[in-house]
Amino acid sequence: MPHPVAQRRSGAGGAEPGHGSASPLSAIFRPGAGPAAPEATRGNAVDTKEGHLEIINASKVYDPEGVNVLAVDNCSFEIQAGEFVAIVGPSGCGKTTLLNMTAGFESISQGEIRMDGNVIAAPGQPPRPGSDRVVVFQGGALFDWMTVRQNIMFGPLVTGSMTESEAGARAMELIRMAGLKGYENAYPIHISSGMKRRVEILRALINEPKTLLLDEPYRAMDAITKSVMHQFLLDMFDRVHKTVLFITHDLDEAIYLSDKVGIMTTRPGRFKKWIHVDLPRPRTFRTKKLPEFLEYKRQTIEAVREEARKSFERGEREGA
Repeated sequence: MPHPVAQRRSGAGGAEPGHGSASPLSAIFRPGAGPAAPEATRGNAVDTKEGHLEIINASKVYDPEGVNVLAVDNCSFEIQAGEFVAIVGPSGCGKTTLLNMTAGFESISQGEIRMDGNVIAAPGQPPRPGSDRVVVFQGGALFDWMTVRQNIMFGPLVTGSMTESEAGARAMELIRMAGLKGYENAYPIHISSGMKRRVEILRALINEPKTLLLDEPYRAMDAITKSVMHQFLLDMFDRVHKTVLFITHDLDEAIYLSDKVGIMTTRPGRFKKWIHVDLPRPRTFRTKKLPEFLEYKRQTIEAVREEARKSFERGEREGA
């Protein structure tokens, strides 16, 4: 269901813009490096009815040195088109494994994953990344020899889904939307960590995916930068209405951003509880002061604390 459009925030301050200018694709690769594979490719333009994601009885077994390790066990959940879902749980519970299976980076051992009714992952099928799903990783992956604008344009130019003129115009539209006007010719070394994260998300969005998969994108940020990035992501979500699967350890972050929060158990990861976050959008810092927010937080902490204790105790036993 479409959300109200949030008022756009202006860009955060940062370092001075660089002085490079946009150049043809042939000129923006580092000499001798060759073109790197894009993080994602662009699919057809989508509307809010696309992006319905179903994970059905999904399990993942690893087999290091002939010893079966069950990482994810019989997980099932559904994300409606245009819905924002966060997953939390102890370290090592399988959150990222679940995201990687959804992204098509890892095979699935049991069950299946569907996008808009089409099977995108099943046992026996090789992992298949798709243009309908793009990932923003923890570490970030901007090309340091490209400007902000060139980084955002990269995917459509490599896949040929846009002309250089089209990609440039769309990149500038996204740059303005993200409050980065004036930094389009800056290089990654000249902008702040928060700005880099915005650029990475814009580079994913220019490919027009159905689903955006984010793996702890704000993990290493300080509290102030993280707060700015939360508002940026909420504003973008209210504008583009993409389906979002968000992995995090931050419980406040999970509740503040999402429509529902899935809490996973210690390994093997299963879903212990789902919390439906019925808070109005657009959300602001005042949302965190609402009694409803505090109650959702209490429920989440209670469920996660028990699993964290189990994980700690198991670690002590295994280390003994």
